[in-house]
Amino acid sequence: MEILNDSIEVAKLFQEVMQLFKHNTSKVLCETGISAPQGMVLGLLSKKKKMKITELSQQLCLSNSTVSGIVDRLEKQEMVVRERSESDKRVVYVSISPKFNDMHEIFKKQFEKNIQSTMSRGSEDELHKIFEGLSTLKKLLGDQQNKQ
Repeated sequence: MEILNDSIEVAKLFQEVMQLFKHNTSKVLCETGISAPQGMVLGLLSKKKKMKITELSQQLCLSNSTVSGIVDRLEKQEMVVRERSESDKRVVYVSISPKFNDMHEIFKKQFEKNIQSTMSRGSEDELHKIFEGLSTLKKLLGDQQNKQ
């Protein structure tokens, strides 16, 4: 029974940390003029390079119309570009624009600065414990994923 309670406490703590992390990330995004949903779209496109609206929608668990609206706003800000498929004109791909690459560097530096500021408030021992704990959690989650 103790392991179950500990597991629940770890899950709650992890959820709280993720909420705080998400809040800090949203704050950095806001400073650059990008909303959290726009940041999620840009993050996916940064990894995948080019995606259809339906693929973005599936990955983000949002409706096609919601994602299309987000992409519309990003396109107006010149952060993404839409292009039609050569083989099937009905298919439209979305990819990162060159302007976003410049913005991405600014965001990355601001994000790193915020993380560094947060981590600098911890002692060497606290930082070591955080690193060990996150490494262990990553390993356990990875082991579980590999079994599935």
